[in-house]
Amino acid sequence: MKSTPPSLARGRRRTRPLLVTGSTLMAMALVGAVPSISSASSHREAPLIAETPALDNTDLYAFVSPDDKSTVTMVANWSPFSEPNGGPNFYPFATDARHDINIDNNGDAKPDIIYRWEFTTTDNRGRSTFLYNNGPVTSLRDENLLFRQEFTLTRLHMAHGKWRSRKVSSGPVAPSFTGPASMPDYGSLRDMAITNVSGGGTTYSGQADDPFFLDLRVFDLLYGGDLSERGVDTLAGYNVNTIALQVPINELALRGHARRNPAIGVWTTTSVPKVTVRKEGSQKERGRYVQVSRLGNPLVNEVVVPAGLKDAFNALSPDQDATAAGGAILERVQDPEVPKLIEAIYGIEAPKTPRDDLVQIFLTGIAKGQGGPVDADLNSQLINKDVNPAKFQPSEMLRLNLTIAPSYDPSRLGVLGGDLQGFPNGRRLADDVVDIEIQALEGAVRTGEIVPELAGGDLVDTNDSAFGDTFPYVALPNMESVNQSGAVGVPVGSGGSGPFPNGVPAMSLVTGALALALMAAGFTSLVRGRREDEGVFA
Repeated sequence: MKSTPPSLARGRRRTRPLLVTGSTLMAMALVGAVPSISSASSHREAPLIAETPALDNTDLYAFVSPDDKSTVTMVANWSPFSEPNGGPNFYPFATDARHDINIDNNGDAKPDIIYRWEFTTTDNRGRSTFLYNNGPVTSLRDENLLFRQEFTLTRLHMAHGKWRSRKVSSGPVAPSFTGPASMPDYGSLRDMAITNVSGGGTTYSGQADDPFFLDLRVFDLLYGGDLSERGVDTLAGYNVNTIALQVPINELALRGHARRNPAIGVWTTTSVPKVTVRKEGSQKERGRYVQVSRLGNPLVNEVVVPAGLKDAFNALSPDQDATAAGGAILERVQDPEVPKLIEAIYGIEAPKTPRDDLVQIFLTGIAKGQGGPVDADLNSQLINKDVNPAKFQPSEMLRLNLTIAPSYDPSRLGVLGGDLQGFPNGRRLADDVVDIEIQALEGAVRTGEIVPELAGGDLVDTNDSAFGDTFPYVALPNMESVNQSGAVGVPVGSGGSGPFPNGVPAMSLVTGALALALMAAGFTSLVRGRREDEGVFA
């Protein structure tokens, strides 16, 4: 069963008005943003989704597995900017949401396969403690782990116009990393959360280091107006909630035949019930599910879509991309803002529009005969032999050729670096998508040459933590505070044993006990005040 959040209504009344939650307001706003549309997402890229980080899908990766080229791996992340010390509740997966990875293998911009994760929570803390765990945790079933989650994975497949579904996996979720004293071997906990998928493959759900690396100061007028604000990985030290899936390539290919139909499109979505009703001790979701977050290619919603369309884009399904809002999304891909800003700030002439090269990268994939600058069969569903070209729809999604083997010497610049297994043919964890997209926006795909003035990109070329060689590939979650300024004390592990390697000063114990006492007194007063309150406590 789902965990039951505290009621938002407090007081002596035995009956309560039905309450509409924030997810309802978001859903209503998204549905009303553009007529007849129901949402790509990344780190706080749109106003509404920034208010609900657990629903915010930050990044999507899809690549032929480097240790098994007969499989493909997809990694999707939620909850951006998860500071490692964000207790006591840390970062659970949303239990009132569907977390979907969608596959389009026939080019009509509609999902043909959906992998859907849904989560439940067991919270044993009750009124006895605020702690996430009350002792060292050495297994996912350890009684010291008081807050735990489980997932159910369902595979949905469109057949003869109808959806058919089957549960393909279920199991435990790796917990948030509360620190080395609480979880002395988090790597083993993660291994315990890797679960088999029926039909072949494995899946993982749990916390990880945020694999996206970049300098986010691009938003300060493109790196300070003089390229002085570059070289800092502004996501270093943060964690995300990761869902990873590895399955045989024929599980995703059109008609189950990857050699004949090698190209797929991939995007992720988060959906919530249109109405969530909460009363004392219960929660119910009502109505159809409404999409509130979507992600295909990286950075599209952040730097291609204008602010007034970001929430609407998060609610769109890909088959509506070319027509919704009067074709505004297609227009912005053909005439993007970033090259104009670079021209105004740095004097580098913007490529001529309309941008058929960007349409290939973001909306159609790359195939012969499209009229774009790249006349090659790479990753468009149009290269699939069983696709009807008349039904093909331009749409924003991450496209991948399942039959291009992993590179022995991968280039961080992907296809621009001569490595056909890299972005924009899918996206690997180590692909430097910021540098690739800056060059693409500046016309490097058209000319076949890197723009020399911007060759350094954001000067962040690798992730702060090394990626793994085997599934799920993402790095273990960070444990140290992101904010290290003014930090005092000795880092964990510098000497001695236990959670306080060098002992705890007596004064620290005294002040800590005093602080807890004051907190307890304040909490008692707060509870007493709520009980006396006849109104709604929100």
